This record gives sequence, structure tokens and C-alpha cells, in this order.
Amino acid sequence: MRATATSNGSAPPAHRVVLTGFGVFSSIGVGAAEFAEGLRSGRSGAKPITRFETEGFAHANGCEVVGFAPDRWIRNLDIDELGPATRFSVAAARMAIDHAGLDETYLRERRGLISIGTTDGESHDLDRLVETEIHHGPEKMDPVVARRVAPSRLATSVAHELRLHDVEAVTIPTACAAGNYAIGYGYDAVRTGEVEFALCGGADAMCRKTFAGFYRLGTIAPDHCRPFDKDRKGILTGEGAGVLVLETLESALRRGATIYAEILGYGLNCDAAHPVAPNQSSIARCMELALENAGVKPDQVDLVSAHGTGTKANDVTETRAVRDVYGSEPPRTVSLKSMLGHSMGAASALAAIACALAITNDFVPPTINHRETDPECEIDCVPNEAVEAQLQIVQNNGMAFGGNNAVVILAKYEEQAS
Repeated sequence: MRATATSNGSAPPAHRVVLTGFGVFSSIGVGAAEFAEGLRSGRSGAKPITRFETEGFAHANGCEVVGFAPDRWIRNLDIDELGPATRFSVAAARMAIDHAGLDETYLRERRGLISIGTTDGESHDLDRLVETEIHHGPEKMDPVVARRVAPSRLATSVAHELRLHDVEAVTIPTACAAGNYAIGYGYDAVRTGEVEFALCGGADAMCRKTFAGFYRLGTIAPDHCRPFDKDRKGILTGEGAGVLVLETLESALRRGATIYAEILGYGLNCDAAHPVAPNQSSIARCMELALENAGVKPDQVDLVSAHGTGTKANDVTETRAVRDVYGSEPPRTVSLKSMLGHSMGAASALAAIACALAITNDFVPPTINHRETDPECEIDCVPNEAVEAQLQIVQNNGMAFGGNNAVVILAKYEEQAS
């Protein structure tokens, strides 16, 4: 989305963009309050995978969402017509508007945007269809499941559930950086006045295809995810959804909304240097772009929420990029994936919510499962225990295969912009 020029050719004044509601489904908590408590306490979502058959794998821990009851949140759509990732995105959107004190009627009268990021779309359902085809032939595929697999439904189903008609609904498939991409897309639209609200975030459901792919790459940890630890073994796949309500400051103040944080800016780039290996200079440049867009200097940032997957390549490359930007004494740099696992397209959206909750509640979430920091990862990862801290500005990193990088800068809401 782009700003529309005024009659004299100048761009319209930019709006401040604030966060007023969150929808959270994660392996460590459902809803903003439970999620914040899980972050502060260093809760682990790791457990044996039950979502699909794991016979043949030497180890199969993951971070599943437990006790998800979609019928509590999805009121207008037939749940059976929605794939598992779409159920997450729709439920999280409903939760987010409830948390923000909004209702369908209010939103229906306003222009809006829905942007949902994903890695796998409805790959869990695709797994089922392929299994049926192999064992019984394509004619035995379940037509209900087949209708659910279009990834566009992660966003369009939100519009259908909330009965919104004056909205753009887009699913953004930039893999593990997709949540931040979706937030940046919504930020631009709200900031320029093109829309009055945006529901942005990411969603993915665990699937055998992605687990097996990472397993074959040798990047699935045998027990726990240990980012930045010298003995780290890799990721744990996870799932869930995070949806954020973005609106202008004027709108939030007018309706007396609780403001959890402000978005100051974001940066995107794609180096396309390698299918899976991260690129240090590109990651550093993306961080610089985000800081420039936000009008923030490096010494103003209090915390970096790292992509922090727990793989050898990611952790070293990312921490070196952080030091390239921040120098020899970078801000505390934590990995929420130590608790949540890697929730794919939901990862940076859930992390953005975590950043806002950390700002609101004055704490830094820990990097759990930590024993000894890798000497090549020269950062303070806040090992194992949360620390109290008054955070003003926080950076949220998201990185993906193919060199897709996305960084969002959030800040404590102040009446006057600094």
C-alpha cells in the first residue's frame, strides 16, 4: 500500500500507529494475560508431538497448542470448512478485537486491512490428502479437506467471520518472517490513512511435511531448543497464531482504548543469497533499515527479540549482525523460540506481541534451556530467568529461508512522540 497524494501533490500527514489488542494461541499460553505470564515465568511448550504420526523419527518433540477450542471463538463460520491454520487465524482475530474492546459493527463501518503471514498455509491438510492419494488413490480424497487448503483463506476467512466488507484481506507467504511482513504492511496502511484499522499477524499449524523437512536437514533438536547455547542442537517445530489490532493514535484515544505499545517503523529486505543459510550483512542491513524507518538510533534500543532458532548457522550469524549494528555492547538479545518453539509464520507475530507485553509489564523474557553461551554468540541472552526492566524501544527480528528478513521496531506509548 502507498500513500495517496493530496491535491497540492504532497503526501498526507502520517498517523501514529498503536497496538490496542492481541489474539494469542501459543504453546505456552492462550490470550494476552496467560501468554505474558508464560513469558515472564520462562514456561516451556516442548512436549512429544501428537499432531501427526512420528513413527520412524528418532526424536519428535514439538510445541503444540493444547486445549484449543475453536468453537469458543469462531461464531459465524462452519468450523469443519476451515483448515487448522485458518482456525487459528480466525480465532486469534476474534480474540484480538475482543481484547481491543471492538465489535463487528464498529469495524464494519470502517475501512480496514487484514494481513496474515504464514509458512505452511494448510499443509497439515495437504499431508492428509497426499496420504489418502498414496494409499487409496486421488478419488478417495475428502472434498471438504480439499476445499480448505487455499492459503488465502487464512486472511479471507477472518473477513467472513467478522462480516467485514470494506477490507483488503491478504495472506503473506514469506515463511518465518511473514508475521513481521504482515505487521509492516498494516503499519503502512494505517499510518498513511488508507485504512482505519488493521488486523495483522501470522498463523501456522504443525504438519508432518515441515517437521520432516527440518529433520532431514539435521536441525530438529532431540529434546529442547537452546538458542545461543554452545551445545544447541536445533529447532523444535511449533504452531499457533498471533494477531494484533493496529489503529491510529487518534482512533485509540477517541474510544478510550488501552494502548499497549506503538509501532515506530519496520525494515524489509531479501538477499536471496542462499536457500536456507542466513546472510550476516543482509540481516544487519535490514536492522539498519528498520531503525532508519523508525527514526531510532541504535543506542536508544533496550532489547532485541532475536529470530533465535537455536541452529548453529542462525545464532552465530544473527548475533554477529546484531553486533555489526549495535557495536561491542549490544542490547539484551533474547530468543522466545526457546519457550515457544518455531511457530513458523506465527513466530514474529507472537514475538511482536511478546515485545509489546514486555514493554507494558516492565520485564525482559528469558532465553530458557540455557547452560553456557556459545563464545561465538557474544550477547546477553538473559538466560533462564526473566529480569525486571523498564523498556522504551524494542526491536523484533524475523528471518526466513531465501534471505527474507523483516524487522519491526516497537516502543512504549508516550503522549508526545520522542
